[in-house]
Amino acid sequence: MRHTLPIAPQFYVTAPQPCPYLPGRMERKLFTALQGEGAQRLNDGLSKQGFRRSQNVLYRPSCADCAACLSARINVAEFSPSKSQRRTIRRNAHLRRRATSPWATEEQYSLFRRYLASRHATGGMADMDTFEFAAMVEETPIRTRVVEYTDSETGDLAAVCLTDIFDDGVSMVYSFYDPDQPRASLGKYVILDHIDIARENDLPYVYLGYWVPGSPKMDYKAAYAGLEAYVGNRWQKVRDPADFRTQTHPLVNDPISEQVANIALPDGRPLRPKTV
Repeated sequence: MRHTLPIAPQFYVTAPQPCPYLPGRMERKLFTALQGEGAQRLNDGLSKQGFRRSQNVLYRPSCADCAACLSARINVAEFSPSKSQRRTIRRNAHLRRRATSPWATEEQYSLFRRYLASRHATGGMADMDTFEFAAMVEETPIRTRVVEYTDSETGDLAAVCLTDIFDDGVSMVYSFYDPDQPRASLGKYVILDHIDIARENDLPYVYLGYWVPGSPKMDYKAAYAGLEAYVGNRWQKVRDPADFRTQTHPLVNDPISEQVANIALPDGRPLRPKTV
């Protein structure tokens, strides 16, 4: 009988480019393709090790002299809303959630463009056209949903989140919302509602993406009780964000070969350094 051995994913490193979070620093990413029959299992396994998905690619920061970007998630069982978060929930009680298959619409793209123009006019996505937007939403080899939040009174689309479904949680790949409603705190509300989504589906975690302690762009993630950060190849509770301040010493990171060697495949097998 013939047996086919699984092929280990190949890992690559991007060229250095300016860091969007820490001025004067350069970033690079370790990444691998996400494709084939084992895509869901690979995504589930690597996401537990600090990786994130972008279309059909999994990536993780791998900067030469900095380890400031930490993968973050909320432990749903340990989350309890603060007073301000409860107010945010009440302010948005009129919104109705609808989860659909990953399909891009003109209404979504219109909201997306307004959001970028207001919040990220000079960011890397500022020039994204309708075809690139559709690719961002629709090119996914795993279980993904588009979660829409619509005003029940006007029917207007207020917020959207591209959400991946893991075996242990939901991952907020990318969210955007109406920039003309600052008092509604729509971005925060979408996170709070995803905690409810995880609870409703008996999933223990909500994955938030990367958190950079001390970065004004990322400080909001530290406001959620039950936050955990992936540090030193394990998830650690964030009791005091000051304990996770940016690590920018040149010797803080392991060599790329060691980083790859410490990645475990979904079946538990470690990768070999030569796969880089």
